[in-house]
Amino acid sequence: MFLRLGLAVLILFLSFTLPACSTMSKSSNLNADGMLESAATFKFADIPVPAGFKIVPQDSYSFESGGIRVGVLRYQGKADPDVVMGFYKTQMPALNWNLLNVVEFGDRILNFDRQNETCIVEVRARGNSIKITVSLGPKSQPLAKKSKPPLK
Repeated sequence: MFLRLGLAVLILFLSFTLPACSTMSKSSNLNADGMLESAATFKFADIPVPAGFKIVPQDSYSFESGGIRVGVLRYQGKADPDVVMGFYKTQMPALNWNLLNVVEFGDRILNFDRQNETCIVEVRARGNSIKITVSLGPKSQPLAKKSKPPLK
């Protein structure tokens, strides 16, 4: 009885852990140039996600209405943080995003903009995985200055 139960537990354990080993490779999503490829699908068509990264739905949201898009999308996967940074530095400008600045101190942040939107990409190494947070929103509009009434 205990032998059968132990064997069943072992089979169940192996059925969950062996498929996970196939996703452990860091280089499986690299192209011939050593760069990450884009995932097949992503939330916003003009904000790429490296292949092999999966969205974390419970930590993500997006909203689009009347040409205004807002979202915080969180992804998790395995890759070298420098390769992920290189991915966004090359892919975002190809989709008409302007790189404003890069902050690299522990976590890494890339700030992009274009005509009426801003996009912040945060890359965080956590153990042997990478977490990417993409924040998208409209640019703030400058406040109109109130003119003073004419002097009499």
